[in-house]
Amino acid sequence: MKTLKTLFFLLSIALITFSCSSDDDKPEPIKYAEENPLDAYMAGSGFSQKAVDVKNSGIYEYGFSFKPTVTGKINALVVKIPDVNPTLRITVWDAATKTVIKSEVINVATANVTVEKAITPIALTKDKEYFFTVNSDDWINRTKTDGSAATYPIVAGNITITGYAYISSTAAETIFPTNARNTYYAGDMSFKFQQTE
Repeated sequence: MKTLKTLFFLLSIALITFSCSSDDDKPEPIKYAEENPLDAYMAGSGFSQKAVDVKNSGIYEYGFSFKPTVTGKINALVVKIPDVNPTLRITVWDAATKTVIKSEVINVATANVTVEKAITPIALTKDKEYFFTVNSDDWINRTKTDGSAATYPIVAGNITITGYAYISSTAAETIFPTNARNTYYAGDMSFKFQQTE
């Protein structure tokens, strides 16, 4: 009987130790690196070949539509324009409903210098289409040297760029762009995307 009690005691200790240690052995969740799709978009489209600064040329809402190929979030906004603008507005849209998900204002204090602004993350759903725009009268106009068109979609890491569009606007308005173009890109604006699952 004493042997049975000792055996039971040892089994109890082993079970408690095993259950406690198994909690400690859980793998750490994967933290994915942030990615900015702009460089891959410019390379894939060929629009990195020629750039012209355009300043004070009428206000437009312009940008690109995209789909994340994984679930993730936008952690920061990135912009470079050829003029100073203390109230540059960047907007993320639901492309299907043409409604604003979030707008942020960035202070561009120096022309032609990249500005990055951390934001409260914007959750993005895998394979859902979004639109990313800026409201400005300044941009860097990028084309191919021969003026030919890009073919969409363009894969840029975990982001697939599905098109580019613009619309005439005012500083006070946020209007969904409907004039699609595939022979140039006006920018530079982008974001830092991070996969979450």
